[in-house]
Amino acid sequence: MTDHPASPRSFSASLPLKGRIAIPGDKSISHRALMLSALAVGESRVTGLLEGHDVLATAAAMRAMGAGIERRDDGEWRIHGVGVGGLLQPREALDMGNSGTSTRLLMGLVASHPITATFTGDASLSGRPMGRVIEPLSQMGADIGASPGGRLPLMVRGLAPAIPLAYRLPMASAQVKSAVLLAGLNTPGITEVIEPVPTRDHSERMLCGFGADLEVETDADGTRHIRIRGEAELKPQTIVVPGDPSSAAFFIVAALIVPGSDITVANVGLNPTRAGLIEILQAMGGDIELLDARDVGGEPVADLRVRHSALKGIDVDPAVAPSMIDEFPILFVAAALAEGRTVTTGLDELRVKESDRLSVMATGLKAIGARVEESEDGLIIDGTGGDPLPGGATIAGHLDHRICMSFAIAGLVSTTPVTVDDMAPVATSFPDFEVLLAGLQGAAGAP
Repeated sequence: MTDHPASPRSFSASLPLKGRIAIPGDKSISHRALMLSALAVGESRVTGLLEGHDVLATAAAMRAMGAGIERRDDGEWRIHGVGVGGLLQPREALDMGNSGTSTRLLMGLVASHPITATFTGDASLSGRPMGRVIEPLSQMGADIGASPGGRLPLMVRGLAPAIPLAYRLPMASAQVKSAVLLAGLNTPGITEVIEPVPTRDHSERMLCGFGADLEVETDADGTRHIRIRGEAELKPQTIVVPGDPSSAAFFIVAALIVPGSDITVANVGLNPTRAGLIEILQAMGGDIELLDARDVGGEPVADLRVRHSALKGIDVDPAVAPSMIDEFPILFVAAALAEGRTVTTGLDELRVKESDRLSVMATGLKAIGARVEESEDGLIIDGTGGDPLPGGATIAGHLDHRICMSFAIAGLVSTTPVTVDDMAPVATSFPDFEVLLAGLQGAAGAP
């Protein structure tokens, strides 16, 4: 994604939100669907793919390495794969835009192929450290030259055959786990990832779905051992991508805190490694009803009916953090409207996202009148008990899509409008965010 002109927007106190919406496809699953389809032999078909900048960066990179990828007019994507081991040398640098997921997972793919790829990104992505991925991939034999601090631009020279390893994750990270497993696909023997704290398991589910020889063993203490046998042959699949719970989160919280709201969010992925926010909001008193729970392509899915609720502050168990790490910014907004105190800890990971999300959320919430205290690894928020926030500030979104959307929702419950300095970054994950929001507001005023 190239740098864009700023697109400031103001959000003000809202009518009740009413109606039914379908949110974009899950970003994590969309990335993996493209990558694994590109490594299968034959044609895979994908519907519901999230078509934001991040996922399109993955599609462009897989095309650059030899896969045939086309989008049909009906929204179905068709991918002709090159087979594991068949990635081609890209002719130019792979531009990852703002996508950390694309970068880390593709580094894993390249690491065990006999090719060299240079990864570049926008200013935000170029500030994010890649050392956690560089470490295990280097142990597998990849030669990685990064900019100072392990940052982009960086070059990965893959090794084939790569060296299998057993790698214990020093901290919970689905992206590092996935990078190592993807490198293991083309590595002879067994590559193992040891995961002391479970993280989102989309890679494991989808690798199995494509026919990889993968097994997961869980110790008595909850440590997971994920083993993949390399030189795999993946079979093409037909994939329906469920709706992204991280995108649904903004509308779920909006309906809970805007008085009189009653909405249904259709087809939300409820993978247990991702659904922590739902549990926390229900524990705070949120009225969230799961309708038509079902299984789609190995992933649990349901429609969520959400109604305005009087939320109460709670102490959030840090053990739930990996299952909702991207949802904390919008949870902080919910906490600011709850009755009593919400305490979060164990969120060090939020300091190395697209922005330092702890610091940026604390600063922004204070600016619109919330009572917030920032600690080393979390925020302590004393809520209004449902009263509107004063609002009235312009918030620096730091090119971070989740920060921008979180403060857009905060504006809906503020006495004076809240301005987000630049909503353009939202296109990375949720291009239709404002359109869907306006539709729910319009439905409330409809006869």
